[in-house]
Amino acid sequence: MPTNFIEELKWRGMIHDIMPGTEEALLKQSSSGYIGFDPTADSLHIGSLVQIMTLVHFQRAGHKPLALVGGATGMVGDPSGKSQERNLLDAETLNHNVKCVKAQLEKFLEFEGENAAEMVNNFDWFQNMSFLDFIRDVGKHISVNYMMAKDSVKSRLETGMSFTEFSYQLVQGYDFYYLNQHKKCIVQLGGSDQWGNIVTGTELIRRKGGGEAYAVTTPLIKKADGTKFGKTEGGNVWLDANKTSPYQFYQYWLNAADEDAGNFIRIFTLKSKAEIEELERQHAEAPHLRALQKALAEDITTRVHGKEALEAAIAASTILFGKSTSDNLKRLSEQDFFQIFDGVPRFNISRSEIANGLGIVDALSGKTGFLPSNSEVRRELKANAISVNKEKVDEQFVLTEEHLINNKYILIGKGKKNNYILFVED
Repeated sequence: MPTNFIEELKWRGMIHDIMPGTEEALLKQSSSGYIGFDPTADSLHIGSLVQIMTLVHFQRAGHKPLALVGGATGMVGDPSGKSQERNLLDAETLNHNVKCVKAQLEKFLEFEGENAAEMVNNFDWFQNMSFLDFIRDVGKHISVNYMMAKDSVKSRLETGMSFTEFSYQLVQGYDFYYLNQHKKCIVQLGGSDQWGNIVTGTELIRRKGGGEAYAVTTPLIKKADGTKFGKTEGGNVWLDANKTSPYQFYQYWLNAADEDAGNFIRIFTLKSKAEIEELERQHAEAPHLRALQKALAEDITTRVHGKEALEAAIAASTILFGKSTSDNLKRLSEQDFFQIFDGVPRFNISRSEIANGLGIVDALSGKTGFLPSNSEVRRELKANAISVNKEKVDEQFVLTEEHLINNKYILIGKGKKNNYILFVED
């Protein structure tokens, strides 16, 4: 018999809306449920982790998770939460993206066993359906009034909305209906912005198939400081190591505010309530040790990138933010150096520029643009905030070839968290 999936989500703070009867239906027997993932990029980002973890909990509760990659709906564009219509992708790009997203989802879900997860692609059932078939067999069951009442539609009426986007909720609704009929799927899960689309699916199942279906949505993740979750100055935090390095990924979670860490560790890890409460107790006793953030960052980085990548990220953090010295840096092999400093901004200069000595002010502004102006460089130098190979320098400091690590690069730091690599080209 399944365990209580809804109860698990509740204590983790992962329920925003739930359709009456959902909890009872999921306790009766092992069931199928699905979440749709947007294939408009060749990687998911950490905003998708909420839904991934929802499916993980669904499977752990004894149910069968269906991860739908929208090969068809990616050609349409979901208006939910959007202020304008997005660009549509061609089939070749979508197919590539679908393959990449599948590979990422397979890291989280078990695809073998009694309640094995399954990947589904809605292009499989839409590719041979004509427009006339769709409006006859699907469109007649949902009224325009019903569709107009949805927030995702009402919010766009003034600025305008194409018929393509207007029809999206019908297309997603049919996904639910198809999975209900062919995979015995009784619940759709998703973010709070998907509630209207999901309910359209339950309505279509009731009207067209005469069955019962349910809906659960998770809340929008918000950070305590008001900034957007999953975003940095460089953009999205991706699950793909080529887009966001394991070091950068690890640092994102390690730098979570205390107010956010307790929320994040419930949502993004599989730690039990007792384990989390113990970590919170440790954190309250010694906040400077950041027990919550470390446990959070280690758990998620391991799950997404593996143990070796985690160890490299921790090593980078120790060298970057610990009491490292120039000698420690120079002991690193070239491979280790760039693994540790993967993702750190890099600027190239010629060897001739450094052969005769390069003043630190010129190196930080004019030659590289590390800092926007000479005056800002001087302010940081006076504040004792600039280091070369982890050793503090002043305004008179001159970079020479003797400062090169492996005869190729120099590590420059500003404060504790900002680092840059000066790469010398022959």
